[in-house]
Amino acid sequence: MDIKSSILKASPGNGQAAIFYLGQETILIKQQDLYLLFDPYLSGYVDQYFSTETVVWKRNYPEPIAPAELDFIDYVFCTHAHGDHADPLTLSAIAQASPAAVFIGSAPVLEVYAACGIDARRIMPAKADQMIQLDKGLMVMPIPAAHEELHPTADGSYEELSFITEIAGIRIYHAGDCCLYDGLIERLNGVDVACLPINGRDYFRRKNDIIGNFDAPEAIRLAHAAGISLLIPMHFDLYSVNCVNPAYFVDCQQKIAPAQRYHIFTVGEKYLFEK
Repeated sequence: MDIKSSILKASPGNGQAAIFYLGQETILIKQQDLYLLFDPYLSGYVDQYFSTETVVWKRNYPEPIAPAELDFIDYVFCTHAHGDHADPLTLSAIAQASPAAVFIGSAPVLEVYAACGIDARRIMPAKADQMIQLDKGLMVMPIPAAHEELHPTADGSYEELSFITEIAGIRIYHAGDCCLYDGLIERLNGVDVACLPINGRDYFRRKNDIIGNFDAPEAIRLAHAAGISLLIPMHFDLYSVNCVNPAYFVDCQQKIAPAQRYHIFTVGEKYLFEK
């Protein structure tokens, strides 16, 4: 079965969420017949526009689905304006394929949406700690994300956001690019599923303007401290210049929190979460 068919045929019931991993931090969630898409990156945009003599960006695997096939999306969430999270090529194609889709993000992300030619009526601003109420009982709480630091904006929010969605009693956190900061653990109390980057950060990457994230031990400790039911690692496999071996994550999990439930996806895989 191809990925699109798998997504459309998924039928999560009450207390369930169908979660699909499409690479990097691209997560598609189906709940209550709603299709939520986070940080869609389904092109070679970064390879084409951001490679330098020092850092060569090259995808380790092709896009698992063409963005033009995503003609059923209800809501698109971009956590920040970097090209592998708010990709103009992917966003433009999805906006055309799914004419009813609504695009949600922080002020810098809204500029990307507008530059893609997305109608202003389909764009919804998100601000940290201001709840958004959407269709079919879907509640969205944007919270600050530190990439590697918090970057406040003039409108009282932040350049980078994470999103906590809640529908039918299931709370799912998509961190985007993020590092641990004071208060984050408390914000995540009661979250069922946490999608966290695990590729880490270091001096040499930062010198090349590759801004970092949680490493595996931090992600595991955060999930354990916040009582997260399921931890989903992200951002570990697409680019060799900014990835990590997921076996290290498993090793850390066994040492730090062996009871912590987790799932490492293969690209295009579906996971049915049940609360």
